Amino acid sequence: MPNGYWGRILRVNLSNREISVDEPGEKFYRTYLGGRGIVAHYLLKEVPPGCDPLGPQNVLVFAPSILTGLGIPGAGRNSVGAKSPLTGGYGEGEGGGDWGVKLRWAGYDGIVITGQSEKPVYLWINNETVELRDASHLWGQEAYETQNAIRDEVGDPRASVALIGPGGERLVRFACISQDMHAFIGRTGMGAVMGSKRLKAIAVNGKTRPDAADAESIKKIALWLRENYEATLGTMKEMGTARGVAILNAAGALPTRNFREGSFEGYETISGRYMTDTILVDRDACYACPVHCKRVVEVNEEGLIVRREYGGPEYETIGGFGSACGIDDIKVVAKANEIANRNTIDTISAGLMIAGAMECAELGLLPAHLMDGLDLRFGSAKGLLGLLEQIVEHKGLGNILAEGPQNIAMELGEEAAAYFLHVKGQPLPLHEPRWKTGMGLGYAISPSGADHMHNIHDNVYANEQASSFDAARNMGILDAVETSELSPAKARLFVYMMLNKSVNNSLTLCSFMPYSLDMIVEQVKASTGWNTSHWEVLKATERALNMARAFNAREGFTAKDDNLPERFFTPLLGGPLKGQAIDREQFYQTRDLVYDMLGWDRQSGAPKRWKLYELGLDWLVEDLEKHGILRD
Repeated sequence: MPNGYWGRILRVNLSNREISVDEPGEKFYRTYLGGRGIVAHYLLKEVPPGCDPLGPQNVLVFAPSILTGLGIPGAGRNSVGAKSPLTGGYGEGEGGGDWGVKLRWAGYDGIVITGQSEKPVYLWINNETVELRDASHLWGQEAYETQNAIRDEVGDPRASVALIGPGGERLVRFACISQDMHAFIGRTGMGAVMGSKRLKAIAVNGKTRPDAADAESIKKIALWLRENYEATLGTMKEMGTARGVAILNAAGALPTRNFREGSFEGYETISGRYMTDTILVDRDACYACPVHCKRVVEVNEEGLIVRREYGGPEYETIGGFGSACGIDDIKVVAKANEIANRNTIDTISAGLMIAGAMECAELGLLPAHLMDGLDLRFGSAKGLLGLLEQIVEHKGLGNILAEGPQNIAMELGEEAAAYFLHVKGQPLPLHEPRWKTGMGLGYAISPSGADHMHNIHDNVYANEQASSFDAARNMGILDAVETSELSPAKARLFVYMMLNKSVNNSLTLCSFMPYSLDMIVEQVKASTGWNTSHWEVLKATERALNMARAFNAREGFTAKDDNLPERFFTPLLGGPLKGQAIDREQFYQTRDLVYDMLGWDRQSGAPKRWKLYELGLDWLVEDLEKHGILRD
């Protein structure tokens, strides 16, 4: 067996229940590494342009990487991708936990799901045994009950389960996938794709770890992380990502009341510190990680019970259900998080959809019959939780919101649609583009719509004396670039550091791990034995990005879709950054420079012919020519 990979990708056709195995060779893994690269390959090869994302022709791909399951802290993640029912373009999300690890231990480097089952099923992978089982009795069950039932049925309490709850079954377009209750494939509606295929879950366990070319180096990497994470990650273990609430509020960049303002007067009682001191009962971790950044909370109040089985809110969830909706009660935010998690709904998208509805209600843009029984004022816990339940149930106003922001204009009118903030149909994460302008560029050009996980945080590169600037210096950026600047210098910084950050998407590495690019390359060498380099790893991640952009070009996306909501070209109304806005002309000038640096056409937004050749994607040149996309 080769080192670092099995050379086996499981294929499951739900229409005819046929199960088979692809056996790609070394070139495949050196070309794509894993994660986004493998996802984009299969989507381009097998998803016909124009197909219904919720129809049988869509393909659902689960992809860990050549590092997954080897004992490297932070490398327990996996990607899931398909044509997105939320954006109509390239869809992909990533999640941690143990699921990707168990898949690799079962002897597979990924799963490709095709077709559509006539009745609900789940897939059980137990080493060499792979079978589809009836899930009719599980359809309609929430996440925790589903997981327990499947583990009981397969007779393995340690089986890892990726599943959907009622939100995915009811095809909420921003439904997510739960992995073992504390990790979520949150973005782009992959849970709805599972629901459309009537695939309730994939349970997996295995006993054979992939061989590493240099097991001793893997052990040294794990030891280094265990000895250094506290110095490099600070309060991450103590407060998790929720520590960002206070930091961003102080900077004037905590999205408040649907991004109208940048500071929230109630931030302290939804902060990481407050959560830790009040409702936190435990911490959880992904495979082989000593940090334990995942929150586990519990609330036992009359009328407000929050179960610990569903973990606890991360920063994005607090921003979405908290400050963006004007909610200053961490217990209410935790309850919203629990509702979303047990029904497998993306907390970011749900929070922004509800914040948009609250602003529309304030402005008198919602019909009275849709607000019946709902208190949609900013700050209303009843309104937040009631509307979230409606989204899950596809009822009332929630029935409209469950279809995502691109449906709003048709249902509620163009004026209302402007307050549902999204890029390409995906609601914004909770980071302020009027402060982090590079983040805004990343939202605009991301193939999966507004996303913060293959993006840059500009403030990290604003001080060349800070240790956090080392990553930029390692890429040849020697001068700091101001956080809110838009310029040729920001374009260069964005391109270099976005590609650097996107390495994590191909190698399914946690973005919070303090690994330098040097260390990541050493991990690839230790796993595979390849005599690889920064150049090869960066080119692999650039290849994956360009393939995702090419997928969108085939679906009719152009540069016009690489935009930001109008809100961000208007001034912030409160906080230290009051009055700050993105300069429209500078934004488009800098975006065009980013296109030029990446080798993308300024009109179509698609990769140019020379760029595809430069990345060794000759077959994709032929494909895009066939669809009339390449013009250069």
